[in-house]
This record gives sequence, structure tokens and C-alpha cells, in this order.
Amino acid sequence: MLDSDGSIDVTESSELTPPDRTLMGPGPSDVHPRVLRAMSTPLVGHLDPSFVEIMDEVQELLRYTFRTDNQWTIPVSGTGSAAMEAAISNVVEPGDTMLVPTNGYFGGRMASMARRAGGEVVEVDAPWGEPLAPADVSDALAEHDPDVFGFVHAETSTGVRQPNVSELTAAAHDHDALVIADTVTSLGGVELRVDEWDIDVAYSGPQKCLSCPPGASPLTLSDEAMDKVLSRETDPRSWYLDLSLLEGYWGDERAYHHTAPITNVYAIREALRLVAEEGIEQRWERHERIASALKAGVEAMGLEMNAPDDYWLPSLNAVCIPDGVDDGEVCDALIEQYDLEIASGLGDLDGEIFRIGCMGHSARPENVIFVVTALGDVLESMGADVDPGAGVSATRRALE
Repeated sequence: MLDSDGSIDVTESSELTPPDRTLMGPGPSDVHPRVLRAMSTPLVGHLDPSFVEIMDEVQELLRYTFRTDNQWTIPVSGTGSAAMEAAISNVVEPGDTMLVPTNGYFGGRMASMARRAGGEVVEVDAPWGEPLAPADVSDALAEHDPDVFGFVHAETSTGVRQPNVSELTAAAHDHDALVIADTVTSLGGVELRVDEWDIDVAYSGPQKCLSCPPGASPLTLSDEAMDKVLSRETDPRSWYLDLSLLEGYWGDERAYHHTAPITNVYAIREALRLVAEEGIEQRWERHERIASALKAGVEAMGLEMNAPDDYWLPSLNAVCIPDGVDDGEVCDALIEQYDLEIASGLGDLDGEIFRIGCMGHSARPENVIFVVTALGDVLESMGADVDPGAGVSATRRALE
């Protein structure tokens, strides 16, 4: 592409034409056409009165989706990891103790961020693929008396949903610990009630059950959590993610802090409008119904789920890899033959599970029939002991 004079001849490069995939992995999920259309609308300034109105609407829609009345509810400018870091780095001060779980990849990321914030990390143990036991959390709280307790509501690496959330938060508050919840794979797809369950801080990502491109990520804080943020003795190490400064932009003042990702805010607004139109409880029910059909199909085919029914996560289905099959080869074949994305395992479950998402706009009957059909075909072609026909039949019956 470089000419002899060092200039670039773009006429020799092709237009950007990514393949049209069906996204059934751990995220991103398929984006709703209305969200894509919203992203093509004209830009305005990030302090334009019309954009301020959109900011207000996004905050109110986020409160509805989180099931909270928290004033401090915003989309952080960045991916879900930015919302995660904003939550942890603002609430955890140098010298604080944070209790984190060991039962998945993203509990480990909580620990890493808490250490970078200057906190002392202690752990509550549970095997990968199992939820935290309330008794173990209570014992760890009594032993370590932490300032902050973090847990993952929907662990993307294991396909496990944390039950008994209210028991965990009550135990933490008995020890005067603030509670931070990772809701990246649950917000908008799995039952989540921030206020009723007494969660102090919850963060999420837009690209999973909200079916929105990454770039503006949900975060909500209770008054108690924000009081701690605003009364810190030291500034957070990140200026960009300092919630005491972001409050000036997203709060009543609307004072300049940074240039918001305007198009991404348009996108999350439209994604949240879709949530409200469907109804949050109806949306939870749809995810469970469609994912149940997927689960019925893979089990009828002869595969096993990684998580027992009591804490199965509808939005992220962890399916055990059959003997004699290479997971990477299966994922590659699904991409090459079917333009279909699923994913392999992470961390301790690398090479042991497939991760099949059922999230947002991807959680549709035609998609689960497609993924069961394609997965069965590829596995059978690789010599796995599966019955693809039985899987598809069971999926269809469950959908009926």
C-alpha cells in the first residue's frame, strides 16, 4: 500500500467487510438492528443540551434494568473492565482488605484490581464450577473482617450463577463490609435485584445480555458506597476512572470531565429501551426459556453441562467437552463451516468445556436450533459419541 514517496494508496485496500457471524459465545452477542441504527445517527457535543437529555434517560433506564433507585448510576466510558476497575479502584483504598472469591477467572481479576488499588486481598474458597457457600463466606468474613466483599453473580468462565445473594450481602453488612457484585453476564438476562438484594456496587458490560457494542459500561453505587468514594483520604490511582470527578459530569453539574463516547451512549440507550419495552422480568423469562431449550438439546445429544441445575447460568452455558475431541478444532470448524462462534474454557477449565452464550438478541429460537445442529454435526464428524438428531429434536420440543 505504500507508494514510492511514502504515501498510502487506499484504493488498493478493500472496504471493511467483516464476516456475518452468529455470535453464541461468551460475548459479544448479536447486536439488535435498532441499536446499530442508533449508532449511525448524527453526533452532537458531549455537553449539548440534547445529549444531556439522553444522559438522563440512560441513567433512568439503567436504574430500571439494575432494579435500583441508586442516584449514582452511570455508563462508564469504556468496556466492562473499565466499569469493573472504576468500582474496585474507587471503593478499595490503600490498606483496605477485600475478600474475593476463588471459584472462577473473574474472581481472580477482582483480586488483581484490588491489589493494584493498594488493597490487601484475602480469599473465600470454592472450587471452579461451584458457587460460594454462605457458611464459607460467613467464616471468611469473621476471620478477616474485610472492608469490602466482592463476588461474581454470573461467572462467565464456569457457567455458574451465584444463588443466595441476599445471604451473602447480609453476612457482609453484619461485618460492615461494602459489597461489590460482578454482573457482567447477568444484567438484562438473569434475575438481578440490586436494591432488594442489598448490593452496594454492581458493574456490568453492555455486550452480553444487553446486546450492545462495548464502549459504555453500566455501573451503580449505593449512597453508602458513594459516601466512601467521596470521603477517601487519597485519590484513586486512575484520574480517568475517578468517580468523584465523574460525578461532576454525570451528576447535576454536567461539568466537563472527558469527551463521552457519544455513539456508544446512543447505542446503550437504544439497547436499554429494548429492555424496557420487553419488560425486565419477561426478559429474564425469555433467557431462561431459550437457554433451557439449548440445554435440553446438548444433553439429549449426549453431552453434559458443567453446572448442576441449582446454579446453572442460562446466559452462559458451560458444556463439557466429550472424550477424544479437541475444543479448539471444534470452535475453528464452527467458524469456518457455519460462521458460528462459541468459545473454549478459561483458566482451570481450559480444554474441559465449551462456553455457549444465550444472551440478549442472540437468545432466539432459531439460534439455539442452529447451534445445536452445527455443534452436533461437527462433533459427529470428529468421531465424538453424540446423537445430533436427538439433540435437535429435544431442542424443538423444548421450544414448543
